[in-house]
Amino acid sequence: MEKQVVDIARRAFNTGRSRVLQYRVEQLRALLRLIRQKQEDISVALTHDLHRNEFNTPLLELIGLENEIKLAERELSDWTRPQPVQKNLLTLTDDVFIKAEPLGVVLIIGAWNYPWGLTLGPLIGAIAAGNAAVVKPSELSKNSASLLKELLPQYLDQEMYHVVTGGVPETQELLKQRFDHVFYTGNSTVGKLVMEAAAHHLTPVTLELGGKSPCYIDQNCDLAVACRRITWGKFANCGQTCIAPDYILCNSSIQNRLIEGIRQTLQEFYGENPKSSPDYGRIINQNHFERVLALMEGCSVAVGGESDKSQCYIAPTVLKDVLPHARIMQEEIFGPVLPIITVGDLNEAICFINDREKPLALYIFSSDKKVIKRMLSETSSGGVVVNDVMIHYTISSLPFGGVGNSGMGRYHGKHTFDQLSHKRACLIKSLGMESLNKARYPPQTSSRLRRARFFMRSRLCSCTHLTCVWAIISTMLALGLLIALLVVLLKGIVI
Repeated sequence: MEKQVVDIARRAFNTGRSRVLQYRVEQLRALLRLIRQKQEDISVALTHDLHRNEFNTPLLELIGLENEIKLAERELSDWTRPQPVQKNLLTLTDDVFIKAEPLGVVLIIGAWNYPWGLTLGPLIGAIAAGNAAVVKPSELSKNSASLLKELLPQYLDQEMYHVVTGGVPETQELLKQRFDHVFYTGNSTVGKLVMEAAAHHLTPVTLELGGKSPCYIDQNCDLAVACRRITWGKFANCGQTCIAPDYILCNSSIQNRLIEGIRQTLQEFYGENPKSSPDYGRIINQNHFERVLALMEGCSVAVGGESDKSQCYIAPTVLKDVLPHARIMQEEIFGPVLPIITVGDLNEAICFINDREKPLALYIFSSDKKVIKRMLSETSSGGVVVNDVMIHYTISSLPFGGVGNSGMGRYHGKHTFDQLSHKRACLIKSLGMESLNKARYPPQTSSRLRRARFFMRSRLCSCTHLTCVWAIISTMLALGLLIALLVVLLKGIVI
């Protein structure tokens, strides 16, 4: 089944129809229609999967997808246009450029926490770049996966774009097939398996993973604003967000104020009982529910802590005075639990961050420019946001991706197009002006070597327009005439 799907996609790609820009635009517009026309069905599926309400679905996933599609449609002709590059004297009159071309068939393995945004986002880039694609949604968000399999063939080219549902066996079988790129969103453990499987075919991968994203709160900041923004980012989607603040680093002198600020904000956001709030989600399944509860063992609960296994409900929870070696600090939480670790000063906070794997995101709250500058210059992360959380994900011009253990590769906007394109180096020469090439031919002499060195020097010209080329040629001719005139004058003087 999986092999047949890949074969169909490859045959469709080999017809060449996805290389035509108008075809890509038509597919992008069809995907946009799917999102807009089926928003209600998508919302219902997400309500069953993650207890999302009808307002959070557009906010957390669909608006971003619409913007990505409209951006790709608007900019596609520019993205695909050959890009002139710097030349040397030897190639001065030639066409030298980079041309983006499709890779072929792309495998997209989506994630369950944002089953539409994290699956269709890469697909937008695959379509824009002219690739065929096989999409494997997560089996954990089963309602969304089933709906995607039903809807996608109704809107997109059925031979070029496929949805394969199922669990681990189906994913493993897909990974045995030869793809031209694999795009995986999930955790680092599975990411290593994906990369290992792709290595058998020397297939490049994009791994959008996660990790423990720190949130450093400086004493010199507006704590009320910090608490609101952190509370929103941490507890949206019930904490099941790869770039959610995983833990807080702060001085012990402000810990209690932070706890009280978060407590008040939670009440403002979700009321006295978050369990009854339509804006508060649920853990995806009971296995993850048990895992998150187990991480909290031995920690001191400052806010929340309540749970209900029958509903996979865990209340928004804040833990205080958490020790660095606590179990909850050994893996990504991916749930509505926020540990607070106290540090003595900025130096200790920086060391704490650098002693661990590089995170997908780093959040800094401070009004002190020196603190911000040091954090930026002395730490490493996939992305960084100052005085807010997660909002960088919404900016298509910023590359989104990890570093080290938090992933490799980047996407969003043109970055997705670039990630899923082959940047082909192109040089188009004429058969004339052969005299310029003699310096590279044998037999070699010292004089020929000097000429070769001169002609192979780079020149700051990346323009292919004839005006630029002829301007340089005219300058060279003028210099040549000047030298010839000087030689004649010198000969006249000598005579």
